[in-house]
Amino acid sequence: MPSTFSHEFNAPAFKGKVSFNTGLFINGQFLDGSDNTTIDVINPTNGKVITSVSEGTAKDVDIAVDAAQRAFDTTWGLHASGAQRSILMSKLVALMEKHADELAALEALDNGKTFNWARNMDVAGSIDCIRYYAGWADKVTGQVQETTEDKLTYSRHEPIGVVGQIIPWNFPLLMMTWKIGPALACGNTVVLKPSEFTPLTAIRMCHLINEAGFPPGVVNVITGYGNTAGNAISSHMKIEKVAFTGSTLVGRKIMEAAAKSNLKNVTLELGGKSPNIIFDDADIEQAVNWAAFGIFFNHGQTCTAGSRIYVQEGVYDEFFKRFMEKARSLKIGDPFAPDTFQGPQVSEIQFNRIMAYIESGKADGAKVEIGGERHGSEGYFIKPTIFTNVNPSMKIVQEEIFGPVCVVIKFRDEEDVIKQANNTVYGLAAAIFTQNLNRAISTAHRLKAGTAWINCFNSFNSNVPFGGFKQSGIGRECGDYALTNYTAVKAVHVNLSHRM
Repeated sequence: MPSTFSHEFNAPAFKGKVSFNTGLFINGQFLDGSDNTTIDVINPTNGKVITSVSEGTAKDVDIAVDAAQRAFDTTWGLHASGAQRSILMSKLVALMEKHADELAALEALDNGKTFNWARNMDVAGSIDCIRYYAGWADKVTGQVQETTEDKLTYSRHEPIGVVGQIIPWNFPLLMMTWKIGPALACGNTVVLKPSEFTPLTAIRMCHLINEAGFPPGVVNVITGYGNTAGNAISSHMKIEKVAFTGSTLVGRKIMEAAAKSNLKNVTLELGGKSPNIIFDDADIEQAVNWAAFGIFFNHGQTCTAGSRIYVQEGVYDEFFKRFMEKARSLKIGDPFAPDTFQGPQVSEIQFNRIMAYIESGKADGAKVEIGGERHGSEGYFIKPTIFTNVNPSMKIVQEEIFGPVCVVIKFRDEEDVIKQANNTVYGLAAAIFTQNLNRAISTAHRLKAGTAWINCFNSFNSNVPFGGFKQSGIGRECGDYALTNYTAVKAVHVNLSHRM
């Protein structure tokens, strides 16, 4: 029998007890993995074990795929109307709202993000996402194409079938809903693998999915490692589509596995090295606040993180002075403390990776203006770090660090900064701060990025498409654009009167 996780939260932000099964979720049941092994879930604030969850393997993925296929063939897919799917998804929304504080607390516990951010952004955004796609479930339609009077021609947007989904550790619940929302709305069944670092909200969601009344097998969650369970999903011959959010390196492997197996459809939301451009006429106070949010939000563990900050020479000194003051003011500490802005990095592996980049920057001759070291003696905390005196060849300028580390670079004019901003293999997001609307729009159009924010940063909406250019990914999540990832278009030709 799988173990039960029980925990008493007793913090000012949240008080309450949680208790739920931590097995693999297959066909509506919680099960031990085939090898009867488990994965320890670590608290990043202190490095101690929170609990253990069942470990899924390739054999468990096979079992989950079979369950998902049975559900698709009998109780979901074309056997459940869009209206029925919408009702169940709306029930799930209501349960998520009922348990919103609990979900936020779990997110803070194994990820390390602050409870307040988890509650007001992650959980709120997740609820909004499922609600949005519940509204789409009965509106996924094809078209009638005008041809000739002796023929009726129309298209159908049919569910693909069993889809695989692999989500990251930085926004566990939000990425789960970004994946399952459009997939379920379109009538697909799901085999999903959460990160082994942050599986708790995905497992808790399985209990809510059961409570909402989804048929067994519609959603299956396999907690496991990427090189076993993740690889099994991306190379599985009976999974017709795979969606992944994570690093560009792993995205390449998933794309390769998909090509070498059954040439399954792939969507990828990958890394970024987002430029944040501050022009001379920007509102400096707002630019500073948004720049700090752009890089230090979620401890810098954001694919869109504004880690390259370009400041025009006329306001560079004033911006830099205020930006340093802002960085110093950010409180690092307990994720459940009401005034904490930044918690720990998610794991020791990620902590060491970020610190290696910081050391690389120092070795290359960049200047650490603030931070550049761990915070405290326990857990995986890193101080907000700002580098200057950098050049485009440095790793800290070119590579995704995925931590609270940024570089600040002076620029002359629009042509200069656009050239620098686009000098990257990534193209996920960018931001522009200026009071000149013409400059803002023209710059946004010239930047090679899937999202361009003007006078804001890290602002997302469920109905707005999100994805990258270049090596930041393939396809779009959110909005009606995501629906195209989960449907197969069929053309039907009906002969009315043509005789041979």
